[in-house]
Amino acid sequence: MMEMDSCGALIKQIHDTLEKNANNSMRAQDMTMAQFGVLLMLNQTENRELSLKELEQRLHVAQSTAAGLVSRLEQKGMVEGFVDPADRRSKRVRMAEAGIACCEEADQNMKLAEEKLLSGLTETERVIFHSLLQKVQKTMQ
Repeated sequence: MMEMDSCGALIKQIHDTLEKNANNSMRAQDMTMAQFGVLLMLNQTENRELSLKELEQRLHVAQSTAAGLVSRLEQKGMVEGFVDPADRRSKRVRMAEAGIACCEEADQNMKLAEEKLLSGLTETERVIFHSLLQKVQKTMQ
């Protein structure tokens, strides 16, 4: 059994708290983490656009899951689905203005959450903490 003050337990508690706060924030926007993942993925592409196939591969989800996420985001006006003019068999997904605004708001919320997370640390401790997190992350790859 994991001790409550082990590194793994502490990381899980921090993760759970961050996830709960993110879910509460997204609930106000009628969004889920999975739907927001689609918006983030699109926001990171050059034209904020991907084929449905590329989206499912990048998110590591089934075609039906990707299609369902896109459908719900379309209903909310966050993305637009359209037929690929180069290949009429392929569907493409482009972020709509509402999706862009959602990502910008989420970015601000993430910055606030990170500031709260680090608020008990000095600037030097923040640099050390970030460096240690990167080191652990590289070790775990």
